[in-house]
Amino acid sequence: MASKKYAFVGTGGRAEFFYGEIIRNYKETAEIVGFCDVNGIRMDYANSLLVEKYGYHAVPVYKAHEFDRMISETKPDTVIVTSIDRTHHRYIVRAMELGCDVISEKPMTTDVEKCNEILDAIERTGRKLRVTFNYRYAPHNTKIRELIMEDTIGEVLSVNFEWLLNTQHGADYFRRWHRDKRNSGGLLVHKSTHHFDLMNFWLGSRPDTVYAMGDLRFYGRENAEKRGVTEFYQRVHGSAAAENDPFALHLKDNEHLKRMYLDAEAEDGYLRDQSVFGDNISIEDTMGVMVKYKNKTIMNYSLNAYLPWEGFNVVFNGTKGRLEVKVVEQSYVNSGGDKAAEGALKNKQITVFPHFAAPYEVEIEEGTGGHGGGDPVMLRDIFERPADDRFHRAASHVDGALSILTGIAANRSMATGLPVKVDELIKL
Repeated sequence: MASKKYAFVGTGGRAEFFYGEIIRNYKETAEIVGFCDVNGIRMDYANSLLVEKYGYHAVPVYKAHEFDRMISETKPDTVIVTSIDRTHHRYIVRAMELGCDVISEKPMTTDVEKCNEILDAIERTGRKLRVTFNYRYAPHNTKIRELIMEDTIGEVLSVNFEWLLNTQHGADYFRRWHRDKRNSGGLLVHKSTHHFDLMNFWLGSRPDTVYAMGDLRFYGRENAEKRGVTEFYQRVHGSAAAENDPFALHLKDNEHLKRMYLDAEAEDGYLRDQSVFGDNISIEDTMGVMVKYKNKTIMNYSLNAYLPWEGFNVVFNGTKGRLEVKVVEQSYVNSGGDKAAEGALKNKQITVFPHFAAPYEVEIEEGTGGHGGGDPVMLRDIFERPADDRFHRAASHVDGALSILTGIAANRSMATGLPVKVDELIKL
């Protein structure tokens, strides 16, 4: 059987998640044929990881403007897109036009126009797009889906969903390219796409109406000044003021981050260690969203990015009772080198409160690997394609679009102060 060929666009931390898996577990059936990135130094580092860490061989590298040449010369079956969010659509669309299927990191894209470009390309070319929602595959999240499918609490009428990002992981979005809303769509698109996808998955429904409020209340220079901070800096490396700042990320102290970012910044000017209390942050850190779904369930959702622990509380109120979930995740820094730490769990609990009966805790399978055990299950699903999954966890372009449309509608609602009908953004 011929190996399936994969080419990569974007060689930051998320790319290794996929190419490491291919080399470890699918070397007989899958082949990495090329890297494409804006930064040649970062691609060289990715190649050194292939050789030194994984015992693989170096692959050809192409700058971003050479994407078409990469496809022509390496002839991949599938392109894996892990570039910054605002560029996803560019590579998804072009890869399909050149005859490739695509696997895209979430979010699929960041706004309505780019989403429409992707949907048009799928219709024109007949190619397939898979969006990687690893949270669906975590055993506790699959168990929630199972309980709702089995009518454990009856019809779900309302949901309260509180997601907490802490002062290590949450702060990281305010150091990096994500802090510019043009790059990421803000956290309601970049991060909450996970959560909004989970709601679509859990409820078996899709969003209808969205209303949102949010602002930058904790990070940013002005907020720090209000709290009495007097010492500021632009970026950590070389700054004396950053030495005692608990929010500072010291790239030189982490060999992986140093080689991937600090050593590469001279080529494209990207600074991975910006101050979270600097200027030019255009994303929110405090958000509240109300969503009505097609099945008439209503959800109150909140996301705060500066809290002392990370994870979520979600409660489902149904016609037969109540389902309460609490998940505490392990803290980590994006692309910090330890993949298993990303979304690893410290604690998880699911409790059912039936009408007219005693509450009980639900047993949850113990998952291993990143994102609560979801990562390895999703990767098997991607690279082995099992025949049947009664939970339908594999996410298509439609799932990718529906997950971001809640966040895109929320951004529009925050800007206008008005509720937004999702069907008026895009027809799916």
